[in-house]
Amino acid sequence: MKPIRFLVTGLCLFFIIFESALAQNIHQYDQHQVFDPTFLNEPGTAFRSGSGEPGSLYWQNRADYDISCRLDPENDLLSGKVKITYMNNSPADLKYVWLQLDQNTFKKDSRGAYVTPVGGNRFGKGGIKDGGYKLNSVNIRLGGKSYEADYLVSDTRMQIKLPKKLKAKGGKLQISIDYSFKIPQYGIDRMGRQQTKNGEIFEIAQWYPRMCVYDDIQGWNTLPYLGQGEFYLEYGDFDYHITVPWNMIVVGSGKLQNPKKVLTKTQMDRLSEARKSDTTLFIRKPEEVNEPNTRPVQKGELTWHFKMKQSRDIAWAASKAFIWDASRINLPNGKKALAMSVYPEESAGRDGWGRSTEYVKHTIEINSQMWHEYTYPVAVNVAGNVGGMEYPGIVFCSWTAKKGGLWGVTTHEFGHNWFPMVVGSNERKYAWMDEGFNTFINIYSTKLFNKGEYQPRRYQARGIVPYMMSSNEDPVLTYPDVIQSYNLGNIAYYKPALGLYMLREYVLGHERFDYAFRTYTDRWAFKHPTPKDFFRSMNDASGENLNWFWKEWFYNNDWKLDQGVEDVDYVNQDPAKGAYITITNNDRMVMPVKVKIMESDGNDRVVKLPVEIWQRGGKWTFTVPTTSKLKAVIIDPDSETPDVNPRNNIWTPRD
Repeated sequence: MKPIRFLVTGLCLFFIIFESALAQNIHQYDQHQVFDPTFLNEPGTAFRSGSGEPGSLYWQNRADYDISCRLDPENDLLSGKVKITYMNNSPADLKYVWLQLDQNTFKKDSRGAYVTPVGGNRFGKGGIKDGGYKLNSVNIRLGGKSYEADYLVSDTRMQIKLPKKLKAKGGKLQISIDYSFKIPQYGIDRMGRQQTKNGEIFEIAQWYPRMCVYDDIQGWNTLPYLGQGEFYLEYGDFDYHITVPWNMIVVGSGKLQNPKKVLTKTQMDRLSEARKSDTTLFIRKPEEVNEPNTRPVQKGELTWHFKMKQSRDIAWAASKAFIWDASRINLPNGKKALAMSVYPEESAGRDGWGRSTEYVKHTIEINSQMWHEYTYPVAVNVAGNVGGMEYPGIVFCSWTAKKGGLWGVTTHEFGHNWFPMVVGSNERKYAWMDEGFNTFINIYSTKLFNKGEYQPRRYQARGIVPYMMSSNEDPVLTYPDVIQSYNLGNIAYYKPALGLYMLREYVLGHERFDYAFRTYTDRWAFKHPTPKDFFRSMNDASGENLNWFWKEWFYNNDWKLDQGVEDVDYVNQDPAKGAYITITNNDRMVMPVKVKIMESDGNDRVVKLPVEIWQRGGKWTFTVPTTSKLKAVIIDPDSETPDVNPRNNIWTPRD
């Protein structure tokens, strides 16, 4: 038996050594992998050009909505009628259309309920017994004729089979749906109800059947709504009416159309003053919340009428408990918008929601100046039980948030009005194209707010090293619903934001990055870009082939950065004649290299080497003029890159 035991032991040792060598070889730097000429090399099309901008034949469909609804707070019920006018601008005739029925994820037996962990998570706690849409009627009008719709509901999707084809390049279809649903108390951190001492707050979103996007990439986009993956929607105009009990205040996406019917003269006068004020003014004061005379009538119901132009969605909130304040937003072109906040008495105060409107105002002014001008007439922050969620022109933030926490969630949720409200990426497939981009611009809105009153979080490159060393990480380009919940913050928010931050601060510089990023935003405003459109647009407008960065940072999950100083020598062994410095790239990721060189006579300098030094292999020697011996050579002296092994970043002489 002993020879067998020796053989087994020897084989085990062999395989351990072999696996170790294989692992080392896998992680060995290979310039052909990162500088791959076939990466992003597919030719552009007439729809999407090789430069990353929409092509000459780019198209997208359109959906306009006319909605009337009624809130029954006693029964937590919303009933409504929606008429959708859908325009087929595609080059294809359509035999059927698809709609999103996101409320159905709240059904007890929905797909979303089944894939929610037993203990629940941020995006769900299972369905509710009587949740989901109840469809009373579905009718269509096509080619001048009206029909009862032939439809099939499949979880959170509805397919309507058309009696004849919806013609390409201009065909128009009208869809009319009469519906109702029970409002969940906690709706996947997207909507819900919060009881306060002065009344319940209703935050209403995903509240009407919406068109799925039909695009040139995959046709109908019908991924089900499971909670973690957000939204992909067509643009259009919205005209909507909300009927509520007389004592409720309603705020919503867009501009209020009938203030004389739903506001008192005092409130209209205060709004007029707020539109001229850079400080926050009350529209409804805390002491007025329970005063019946703050409503134009004292019985029955009131209907609030809003319009929203060129939007992909709308949301609203209602409560009799709302305190309401507002101030002016100053936009770069001289136009003005209105910042507003509504919140209960429990949230008021200068440490809490008393500063919300100030936060809204400055977030929008900073982002409008840096990236793209805010496009909506009003920006509303709503306090409720939703921790943080964004919709065009309105956001829901936690009613318990205070100080820097309230600033952070406010600037983040309103940052989404750029990504994805203006730049309409597919959130259900690419969470990083809205969450990551938005987290990136939040770094600068926070740095610039009130001369740095609050410090931005999680923008230091070294902070991501523990995540990069983890074996559980996913590539950034992962479906949101595939990402493990514990990874979502890193995958969708932190890593893509840090990537853009390094591109701006370390690779391209402010001028080139800002021009390229604004160009991308302008090109794809109110359109539907893909990841490749973004990558190509940034390459094109910056004049830099960044494919090495896109590949290593967004497409791969196990590439790491490990750069080090290997050796220092002197020209002819004479420090007065200059020094040879040899640096190495030890893993598969590359970055430009910033090297701090410190001489013993106190003469220090910083040399920045381009990323192209790594195109010929993982070792590079360069010369620097010196007048004395070197006392230290430091790679990445300011810790601006996510180097996983900083121990080899510093060279000092042995003697």
